[in-house]
Amino acid sequence: MNKARILLVSTGGTITMTSAAGAGITPTLSAEDLVQAVPQLATQAELDVHTFSMKPGASLTLEDLIEIAALLDEKLAAGFDGAVMVQGTDTIEETAFVLDLLVQSARPVVVTGAMRGASVAGADGPANLLAAVTVAAAPDAAGLGALVVLNDEVHAARYVQKTHTASVAAFASPGFAALGRVLEGRFVRYATLLRTPTLSRPHKSEAAVALVKIALGDDGRMLSALPGLAYRGAVIEAMGAGHLPASLADKVSELANAMPVVLATRVAAGPVFTQTYGFPGSEMDLLARGAIAGGTISSVKAVHLLRLLLAQGMSGSALRAAYAERSNSNS
Repeated sequence: MNKARILLVSTGGTITMTSAAGAGITPTLSAEDLVQAVPQLATQAELDVHTFSMKPGASLTLEDLIEIAALLDEKLAAGFDGAVMVQGTDTIEETAFVLDLLVQSARPVVVTGAMRGASVAGADGPANLLAAVTVAAAPDAAGLGALVVLNDEVHAARYVQKTHTASVAAFASPGFAALGRVLEGRFVRYATLLRTPTLSRPHKSEAAVALVKIALGDDGRMLSALPGLAYRGAVIEAMGAGHLPASLADKVSELANAMPVVLATRVAAGPVFTQTYGFPGSEMDLLARGAIAGGTISSVKAVHLLRLLLAQGMSGSALRAAYAERSNSNS
């Protein structure tokens, strides 16, 4: 039986980090180093390894992801059965979502990393890497879009979030569930998820989008400042189902006249409402003032979706429709 051909791209992150002379851990291991540390990988797939960068997850850029998406599509079209991207866990939920939008192939794309550095006791990187390759090599993982695999759990890019700063069980899909698990060396799928419609890759990603989180008593001065800072769009992380202090409603109107404004929520699970609350500052009020309902995706994912749509030159009703289609919004 032929083994699956899997592309493994490493960008750095905790999974690649070691320390020297008691200093803090930093990226030091290449993709080849990671593979050599897990001999069981040879039984799961034929690997083609590529070290893209040696960065912590927080230093990855949208330009990096556009380039990686192009690489994955090139290799998958050339006959690879799946792909694994290794990176820092700080931004896995964001990068997986961007790859979900940009990779055109239906073949499995899996993002993984580690919560513990490679040189510490109980390092989880080798097990996560083996599980990720197992899923990427599984025909049952095709057509699900980008997936995140850590701690033997398989999550959809659309819903996954990092929920703990230290636990090896840090990733979950609030309000949804894991799509499956790796059990006894194979991918067991629990659910099927319709894939998010993809986007063509932009040549540039210069569309700056602000993310503003609103707390009790916020006076909204950041909202008023955004047009003067050359932002092209904004995501407001609102309270509850999409609510702001009534005193900010007029500021949202002014901002929505200047740029696309997405109304997201700071709550971990559940959608932004569209037709329940009608008080000043409620979701109905803010949507009537021009805001775009954020849907079920998190605020950071909303930022990337809006950036990609703006980078493609979208505006007005076309942008609203494209955003709604990719965010599970019912607006």
